[in-house]
Amino acid sequence: MPARLTTTRRGLQLAVGLVLYAASIAALVRAGLGNMPWDVLGQGVSLRLGISLGTATLALSVVVLLCWVPLRQRPGVGTVANVLVIGLLVDPFLAVLERLPDPLPLPAAVGLSAGGILLNGVATACYIGARLGPGPRDGLMTGLVTRTGRSVGLVRSTIEVTVVVTGWALGGTLGVATAAYALGIGPLVHVLLPRFTVPTGPVSAVEPDEVVRPGTAPA
Repeated sequence: MPARLTTTRRGLQLAVGLVLYAASIAALVRAGLGNMPWDVLGQGVSLRLGISLGTATLALSVVVLLCWVPLRQRPGVGTVANVLVIGLLVDPFLAVLERLPDPLPLPAAVGLSAGGILLNGVATACYIGARLGPGPRDGLMTGLVTRTGRSVGLVRSTIEVTVVVTGWALGGTLGVATAAYALGIGPLVHVLLPRFTVPTGPVSAVEPDEVVRPGTAPA
């Protein structure tokens, strides 16, 4: 593929992935059956501070990105875009979904949760496959793996259990969809990622297969 077309594809794929990621967050939050792990924390922070979920998501992403400094991680274009695009689009997507009946019938809530998990898998494969830099939470994980020498699975699990428990204590929604996401997103992205990975040389500190392995949940 010509270099110009490759660059264009990567940029478009990154943008589409991040937009879909924000939509998937909103879908799971609106369904009310359990948020993705980091969004349990984001929702808890938003409730405690009286701010929107989008604002809380943006603030948490900035805090996580600052944690990269002592870990000597280097952000890419995709890293900065991840922080801004997702943080800014969560609230508009939630506003659209608020037009749905409240409370949602259980079948509709289940369908919205399942759709959100599938959409998140596609979104994650898109933005990681663009290879323009990891998301803030992925970089935190890989930085801690490098610094501690522990396994990817152990570090990611420790981080996500910590944020889920903290978020739940703050009032975030933890439920069956949270468990379904944790169990399903790793295998889902593992299947989708090869189909979305742009064939190009290494461009970031984290390669796709370092970010997502079967049984792990990208963030």
